[in-house]
Amino acid sequence: MLIVLAGLPASGKSTIARALAVRLPAAVVAVDPIDDAMRRAGIGADQPTGLAAYMVAEAVAEDVLAAGLPVVVDAVNAVEPARQQWRRLAARRGVPMVVVEVVCPDPGAHRRRLEGRSRGLTDLPEPTWDHVSRRAAEYEPWTEPVLRLDSALPVDANVEVVLRELAGPDRR
Repeated sequence: MLIVLAGLPASGKSTIARALAVRLPAAVVAVDPIDDAMRRAGIGADQPTGLAAYMVAEAVAEDVLAAGLPVVVDAVNAVEPARQQWRRLAARRGVPMVVVEVVCPDPGAHRRRLEGRSRGLTDLPEPTWDHVSRRAAEYEPWTEPVLRLDSALPVDANVEVVLRELAGPDRR
């Protein structure tokens, strides 16, 4: 199974992805650490590292799926080309895909979360609130059903919602 998390930076995707991966168990494939590693390797910020990170994440996710393990993708997935790559991957591997969109509906809490986080990434700068606001304006609606989680709720409660969705009759 391919579980694609989506949402703005600092919405809570990574926290939910890690907790979900432990409960399933599944592999987490996160785009930002890949982007950070490419920059540490000397690929300049003037290069399309974001696109490349998505492509590397897809290759890693495909290998994990080929081994028969579920994958949780942790990425913003704000635009149709990113989303289409996950649809194509699920189709190639013959696995179901579930989209989980994580939202933080309180802008003040979202901003505090963004400005207070430290992910340990050394070469990928944290986005600013202005950056997140621009991304929100560019964020495209999904064309398929998504499971929407409110990250103001406890992580365990959100993970339970996802697990119930995954256990539904159409997922067996």
